[in-house]
Amino acid sequence: MSRYLLLTGATGLVGRYLLRDLLLRGVPVAALVRPRGGASARDRLDRVLVHWETVLGRSLPRPACLEGDITAPLFGLDAVALGWVARHCGPVLHAAASLTFVGADRNQDPWLSNRTGTAHVLEVCRRAGLRELHYLSTAYVCGRRDGIVLEADLDCGQDFRNDYERSKFEAEQLVRAAPYLDRLTVYRPAAVVGDASTGYTTTYHGLYRYLHFVWLLSRYADVGTDGRWHVPVRLTLTGEERRNLVPVDWVSAAIAHLVLEPAHHGRTYHLTPTRPVTARTIEAALAARFRYHGPTFAGPGALDGGDLTETEKLFYNYVAGYEAYWTQEPAFDCTNTRTAAPHLPCPEIDEALLQRLIDYAVADRWGKRRGESAP
Repeated sequence: MSRYLLLTGATGLVGRYLLRDLLLRGVPVAALVRPRGGASARDRLDRVLVHWETVLGRSLPRPACLEGDITAPLFGLDAVALGWVARHCGPVLHAAASLTFVGADRNQDPWLSNRTGTAHVLEVCRRAGLRELHYLSTAYVCGRRDGIVLEADLDCGQDFRNDYERSKFEAEQLVRAAPYLDRLTVYRPAAVVGDASTGYTTTYHGLYRYLHFVWLLSRYADVGTDGRWHVPVRLTLTGEERRNLVPVDWVSAAIAHLVLEPAHHGRTYHLTPTRPVTARTIEAALAARFRYHGPTFAGPGALDGGDLTETEKLFYNYVAGYEAYWTQEPAFDCTNTRTAAPHLPCPEIDEALLQRLIDYAVADRWGKRRGESAP
């Protein structure tokens, strides 16, 4: 690959892994980065690179850095910068996105980044003559669906749980309708969590909301003589509910492999677990790590009477934003991914991996630690 790959979202969790993996494979990268918090685009990009160089114990090539923002038309690039993109860039890997669940209107996130931002990416492709797009979507464009979700599925008349899902669905519709692209490859990861080996993450959404709640309780726990404490919470689950969690390092490795294999371009890939973790396994990992007892899998409808303990009220209020995913998640077919990357099976999210995720989050103070956290 002699021309630069234009990468958006390089300072996000998945994006920073993609940046690392592509550079390690010798891919020349041009990263679009916005200035933020008083730091320039180059400073933010350099922080990511220094982090990886410290972890890897080796230097990495410096990518070209374009200071811009996907939420601005043509990324806010001037004619000189846009001309450079046209002359030097080839494939585009659009990984930037907002994980905001609810937007007050379509001028704000998640709509602004996910739909409008993707429209701006497409306009840059058209203006600069870039005809190969790799688009990072989400498995949750399926919305509320029963049965098996196929990689070829998109618009099945589904309803959506939130604005995030709908905005990503509409963005995927946009890229599929773009007539000036010769090749479009779509990647749909499930719920991304930290690194399978180290637990490293820069964002604390989804699963981490539940982990954080237990950690908060543990700080004020009345510990018994046996070193354990009691959590009187009835979970309105059976314990066998699936949770489609995927480690960020695996998501990035799979995408980097597919980007570099032209024979696999032009398809859609579900980056989803072969064996989703269950709610029972997650609860067991939490109980072992924080040494508590008491939660029970009471089943759906167990709290319909409204007689909740104070701890139950706190818990259900704290995780209310993810209530739509509480009872069950879709089942995803990932035939294309298994066929194209049989050497990269998704790591199973077991108790040991969950412990690593928890340990890193606690050590990172849930993103408040300075230094190695995201710029």
